[in-house]
Amino acid sequence: MDVSKFMAIMISMVFVNNFIFSKFLGLCSFIGVSKETKPAVSMGFAVTFVTTMSSIITWLIYRYLLIPFNLTYLRTISFILVIATFVQFVEMVVRKTSPALYRAFGIYLPLITVNCAVLGVAVLNSEMFFKNGKILPASFLMSLFQGFFAGIGYLLAMLLMSGIRERMELAETGHNSLRGVPLAFIIASLMSLAFMGFNGFRF
Repeated sequence: MDVSKFMAIMISMVFVNNFIFSKFLGLCSFIGVSKETKPAVSMGFAVTFVTTMSSIITWLIYRYLLIPFNLTYLRTISFILVIATFVQFVEMVVRKTSPALYRAFGIYLPLITVNCAVLGVAVLNSEMFFKNGKILPASFLMSLFQGFFAGIGYLLAMLLMSGIRERMELAETGHNSLRGVPLAFIIASLMSLAFMGFNGFRF
């Protein structure tokens, strides 16, 4: 097992190819839930759970069902079904254990179902760790690792964004029209520029 490959995946998914700041996926929940730190971090953990578990199941489906039966053209729809199942599970758990947090998530928790970042991880796994229908060495572990650290990258983005937005609520922006979503997009664009500095990493 090549540890350097796993280290490269970890650094890449958290910093270099962060799904929020580098690929601009999952911006809906990112902007909507990052107003306060607690729901933002909770959403980050929920997305991490979904990306990790969906990476496991989608790998198994792709390896043992889609490839052997030449059904790879059903990849997208089968992956979406897996993601939707786990989102429903997460939603039921959050609703049962923390009704206040469930209300704080609002519509954005079920929107993880159509969160393109979660689907992007599953599709990226199938493209990176399978070549011409052949499984690459340590493919399962790398898919799991990539799914988990893609979620950690999302969690990091949510944590940073929510901290900045909470501070900005106390600051003078100069004009009320900037408050809320417009200012959030400005902050996100500046953070994205900052994360571009990690593109200098070479693996």
